[in-house]
Amino acid sequence: MILSRVIAISALLILATAALGTMPDARGQTGPGWVTLVDAKTMGDWDRIGDANWRMEDGALVADSRSSKINAYLVGKTSYTDLEIYAEFWASGDANSGIFFRCGDRNKIGAKFCYEANILDKGDATGAITGLAKPTPPTRAADRWNSFEITARGPKLVVVTNGQKTAETSDTTFGAGVLALQYLTGTVKFRKVAVRPLP
Repeated sequence: MILSRVIAISALLILATAALGTMPDARGQTGPGWVTLVDAKTMGDWDRIGDANWRMEDGALVADSRSSKINAYLVGKTSYTDLEIYAEFWASGDANSGIFFRCGDRNKIGAKFCYEANILDKGDATGAITGLAKPTPPTRAADRWNSFEITARGPKLVVVTNGQKTAETSDTTFGAGVLALQYLTGTVKFRKVAVRPLP
């Protein structure tokens, strides 16, 4: 009886260890090397492009309107080359948003100038790397909290959405640059955005 319990406990420990070993590194987003850009208390230090109504509300950074046709962004102030990004986001069904990275020109943000992890249910593009890799499988993010784990190391780009890899590609178009959060339509919320530079 005691031996069977020991065997059962050992088996559980082995399974748990194996499961932990397969978790993407970005799940340690509060560990050493991580820099928190947005959390439940602060929207962080960003430069604004466009006129979206970004604000802190109920523990999240929120935007739900803009007063012109100009695409709106919050642009980070630090340039990164190889990096991991962890983000928790909520989007309405009509939202068009995304997280841009390796934007070499802080004044030119968009899929022509940076890589984008897309948030766009209406276009079956949530979890995509815009213009390079469609999401497989397609992901629905509407009306719930979701997570992105984005890795850019050299030419290899990976997006993991809610714990499942949705896009992967190899591309050398953009080598380094800042991050940006996009607001275009609908309602989008970010309650956590963290970045870790990779050696």
